[in-house]
Amino acid sequence: MVTSDEDAKKAYADFEKKVKRTIYIDHLSPQVTSSVIKAALAQCANVVDVEFIVNYTIPYDIPSAALVELDDEIQAKAALDLMNDFPFIIGGMPRPVRATCAKPEMFRERPPRPGIKKEFRWVKQEDGTEYEGMKKSRILAKRQEVENMALIKNQLEEEKELAKQQQELLDGNYKKYDMLENVVQNGNMKSLAHHYGVSLADEF
Repeated sequence: MVTSDEDAKKAYADFEKKVKRTIYIDHLSPQVTSSVIKAALAQCANVVDVEFIVNYTIPYDIPSAALVELDDEIQAKAALDLMNDFPFIIGGMPRPVRATCAKPEMFRERPPRPGIKKEFRWVKQEDGTEYEGMKKSRILAKRQEVENMALIKNQLEEEKELAKQQQELLDGNYKKYDMLENVVQNGNMKSLAHHYGVSLADEF
């Protein structure tokens, strides 16, 4: 009969295998979706699952990082090599993303590690140095939050404008191809070629 301790060890062993075949991608654009990541990595790996990491310190639902699980550890290494050998851009945004090996503490849901006992306690004012350290950390965190919010707002405005420019460029290219397609279908290619002094292949 399998004991609960053995179940816990097996569950954690399976989790460790998952960690080894998962990569952590940072500096993602808010425009990036799971399908965009899958398409970007399709040349070297099969994406099994994408878990976006939510930043709970800001009032925006714009995760800038993700845990990407691949088929196996070999594919994870291939994806890391691909993304680190040259600037790898996902979603057409101007900044390259960063990729590293995933670590157990990055996962929101993970089984408890066998043999590890955790204890928690509240830090109180009478604890002296520890309380003062926590107080300073809280003040510093608030200051960083304000600075981070300013950067994020600026980033959102820049990427919104960039996405608009990219869409306008795509629309313009589509109109050009659509116009050329209409010229070919309507049989006006020869007259257009004659107008610009271009010889067509069937004229030789």
